[in-house]
Amino acid sequence: MATLLSPLVSFTCQHPRSHLLLPMIRRRMQTRDKKTITFRINCKCRSINSTISQEQKGLKSFSLRFHAPILSCDIDNLKRVFAIVLIFLQTATPFPLNDIGKWFISPANAVLYSPNTKVPRTGEVALRRAIPANPIMKSMQDSLEDIFYLLRFPQRKPYGTMEGDVKNALQIATKEKEPIVGSIPLNMKEKGLELYNYLINGEGGLQSLFESIKAKDPDKVSKNLSSSLETIAQLELLQVPDLPFLLPQQYQDYPRLIGRAIVEFTVEKADNSMFSMSTNGGNGKTATIKVVLDGYSAPLTAGNFAKLVIDGAYDGVKLKSTEQAILSDTERNGVGFSLPIEIMPAGGFEPFYRTTLNVQDGELPVLPLSVYGAVAMAHNPTAEDYSAPSQFFFYLYEKRNAGLGGLSFDEGQFSVFGYATSGRGILPQLKTGDIIKSAKLVEGYDRLLLPASNP
Repeated sequence: MATLLSPLVSFTCQHPRSHLLLPMIRRRMQTRDKKTITFRINCKCRSINSTISQEQKGLKSFSLRFHAPILSCDIDNLKRVFAIVLIFLQTATPFPLNDIGKWFISPANAVLYSPNTKVPRTGEVALRRAIPANPIMKSMQDSLEDIFYLLRFPQRKPYGTMEGDVKNALQIATKEKEPIVGSIPLNMKEKGLELYNYLINGEGGLQSLFESIKAKDPDKVSKNLSSSLETIAQLELLQVPDLPFLLPQQYQDYPRLIGRAIVEFTVEKADNSMFSMSTNGGNGKTATIKVVLDGYSAPLTAGNFAKLVIDGAYDGVKLKSTEQAILSDTERNGVGFSLPIEIMPAGGFEPFYRTTLNVQDGELPVLPLSVYGAVAMAHNPTAEDYSAPSQFFFYLYEKRNAGLGGLSFDEGQFSVFGYATSGRGILPQLKTGDIIKSAKLVEGYDRLLLPASNP
């Protein structure tokens, strides 16, 4: 509890963190007439956020009382008082004031204003979150994903909350070993057991993560966290050998990808300039970009693209550079299938076809466009609800060109089907006229289903 008295305003707050802002508030006070009116605010958090620790749960309600001058106080000072109160509430509380936000923001626009949108900013994170995992694995993953958010705190990091997240993941992993391993196909069981044991006790596993959090070493926490999440993702991929939904009957005759695949692009400079290779510090006229295709969320679009790669449709194709994208110059080459726009909505069980998402209504895709290196199909110039048969683009996301919430203005409007996971540093160096020397499907051919009429 802390109290601040001044001729302008006085606070009384029954909260252990209240002392943090009082010096700042005191500096903002100015001498005014002492005729005052008293306000009392009772704050209560109704959040069901699972990250609130046991210690914090005991602090989910508190009261704040302040006195503000009347009559002789001008409007500007009164505004300042209320601004300070709101800043105080949001900063001093250890939990989000979600309910207060609902008073001011309509549900339709909440996603644009909410800091909890948490759109992934790398292709690896986006692909990991897109795996259609079972509830047990998702519970573990969600606990660890929360630590990524907590690590972004610039100064005093909430290591106590992180410990609780890891303990929760460890408890799930040990208690649910049988269903975790049992859901892996028999021919992959040995690999699954190896991954499970590494997740629990391996270097970079959950135990190592817990120890690095106790040591309050943010670098080791970040390294072990990435390792643990990668292991969970590999287990999840073993558990999902096929699509978790049925394609509509009218799309059964198209190529489709029933999982993940990797395409390797070799790009070449058209002039005498060189690519700067950040990996080895050297230069070269050619460079490599690897793209992971996600058939779980976009089976038709990824399948069509993989088929085009196998057929050599992109070998020798020129590229076009714009401020926000690198496009393939293939809109008139006459290959590929004219497919409907295909977007898997977050929280959905199957993709939407021939329809886009309305971000203003809170709709977000499983594979967001708002990621640097996102790979998507261009629109069909003759039918707005269809994608182009073969023209694709790399999206060069920049937050300064995005809308509220860090979302691209084009979010939910294109069929995103993968992400560049290697060679992203090459993308901004590509210019109009540069060439795709070759495109090869280096992994996932066995997951590409080609109808009998399209061998």
